[in-house]
Amino acid sequence: MKKCLLLVLAAMSLSAVADDEELDCNNIMNTLETNRCAAIELEVAEDDLTHYLETSVEHNAVDPVLVDAIKVAQKQWQAYAAAHCGSVYTQWRDGTIRGVMGITCRTRLTKQRTHDIWEDFLTYMDSTPPVLPEPDVE
Repeated sequence: MKKCLLLVLAAMSLSAVADDEELDCNNIMNTLETNRCAAIELEVAEDDLTHYLETSVEHNAVDPVLVDAIKVAQKQWQAYAAAHCGSVYTQWRDGTIRGVMGITCRTRLTKQRTHDIWEDFLTYMDSTPPVLPEPDVE
């Protein structure tokens, strides 16, 4: 239930952004704009995660056992992130800040996950350059 609520809120925020071409996330005026800007940041973080995850699968394609393990871990991470950020949303359920708190939680965990994938599956133990640049976790 919490997961669905968070996803609906994020989707509503993203669709609202499409209707408002003049949204200035550097000059937020109200809660709706705060949620819209947070949803935009989450979408960017999710796109980055998808790119790093797909690249890690391609890079490790010669090892199907590892590829399967990465995919299982990703599914389990998605369940964890939804549950954890759902609980953050619940913590703030009585205030208008609940939406941005849930979305910001998801963004933070998504960026951390992207970095973990990079570090564990797209870098080398020696001086060989990583497959992709180090992702931003801030």
